[in-house]
Amino acid sequence: MNRFFKLKQNGTTVRTEIMAGLTTFMAMAYILSVNPNTLTAFGQIDMGWYSVFLATALAAGIFTIAMGLFINFPVALAPGMGLNAYFASVVLSSASTDHPFTWQMGLTAVFVSGLIFILLTITHIRQMLLEAIPDSLKHAITVGIGLFITVLGLKNSGLMTIGVEAGKDIPAHTFTDVLGFETVIHLGSLTNTDVQLALVGVILIAILMVLRVKGAILFGILGTTLVAIMMGAVNFSSLQSNDIHWVPDFTQLNFMSFDWEGIMHTGLISAIVTFTFVELFDTFGTLVGTAQRAGIMKDPVEGKKRVGKAMFVDAVAVTGGAMLGTSTTTAFVESAAGVAEGGRTGLTAVTTGVCFLLALFLAPVVALIPGSATAAALIIVGVLMVQSIKEIDFQDMVVAIPAFLTITMMPFTYNIANGISFGIVTYVILATFGNLVEKKKYNIHWMMWVLAFLIILRYVFLGSAG
Repeated sequence: MNRFFKLKQNGTTVRTEIMAGLTTFMAMAYILSVNPNTLTAFGQIDMGWYSVFLATALAAGIFTIAMGLFINFPVALAPGMGLNAYFASVVLSSASTDHPFTWQMGLTAVFVSGLIFILLTITHIRQMLLEAIPDSLKHAITVGIGLFITVLGLKNSGLMTIGVEAGKDIPAHTFTDVLGFETVIHLGSLTNTDVQLALVGVILIAILMVLRVKGAILFGILGTTLVAIMMGAVNFSSLQSNDIHWVPDFTQLNFMSFDWEGIMHTGLISAIVTFTFVELFDTFGTLVGTAQRAGIMKDPVEGKKRVGKAMFVDAVAVTGGAMLGTSTTTAFVESAAGVAEGGRTGLTAVTTGVCFLLALFLAPVVALIPGSATAAALIIVGVLMVQSIKEIDFQDMVVAIPAFLTITMMPFTYNIANGISFGIVTYVILATFGNLVEKKKYNIHWMMWVLAFLIILRYVFLGSAG
């Protein structure tokens, strides 16, 4: 084991690596309950809670172990937050249209984006794309997705209600009287049990984070579940359910549930482009950041090679996750928790992956967790992602306006693709005019021009990305 993982060479031990792997698992185990609830939109999408749970645990386990064994990299993978929310929002928003975008089409789009990633990684175009997009937009995309996830958490918990009908029971002294029109977004009823549990979850997770408790999100979810049990708000039927099993029933996987014919007529380009772009930025930041913290980038040449190889495993994980029946599987930033505990090699990742596979035998227990608890986790994850806003220079209007539009268009139009599109197009336009004043201060990569042109064509000829 020492020779295979090069433990001595990396200044670590078996015990340290295993503890680091357990720490990473504790930090990201919340995805086991959050992802099934998110992809099924808390029962509104018929993917099947147990089917998504199986896919989540398998994808996280298999590809995290692969990252450890083949790349010797202390990074864990799992279905990513943000992209699962986008997946669900597209399916739900189109459900009542003439051409609904089904979850089978969504899995098809994820699978295709994974194939694109494999191609981009092999040809090194992926690295070029990362250099083409300005850092300000990369950070803005992260922030925008954070707000998008927060809106999803607020909506699913009942803390926020959307629509004119939702506001009819609100007291008279509202914006309706002051502004003369009906407000669209309202605060949910604080007497609702789900809303109360969500508030408990947010506060509990927040306190644990302030106290720097490792695995704060997971423990917060579990603590909220205990409160829900005491309030009589937990249904224990999952412990004896015929649909959720203690011994994994892989026949219930949505394996290879693709719809090639359907997606050709409904939102193929928009979905694939969004999945590809978001995964592109998210993975790069996670892999490079973790590699730097683990000391892998001390040798820049060797470090870049290992990150490049890790990107290939990540790309394969996207296609593999879609085949298993889940949204984009990607490197998790929570891997930094294990690195902070001393994880330096692939043994950390293998330990985390094994934990996810063992979790397959805990599905009935995970199913007890109420939706409000996972909604609270979504809100807190949003807080973590919004932290990237400090990296954006809002004093520079060429940087600030595209970043602002990227951030705001995602939650307010309920679509990640819209935010990315507006950010890229406005940056190219403003940077061009900015260079007339600042004499080539703003670098506009030729690929940004191509992307802006394609985006404009997409809106002109295909209409809204919503």
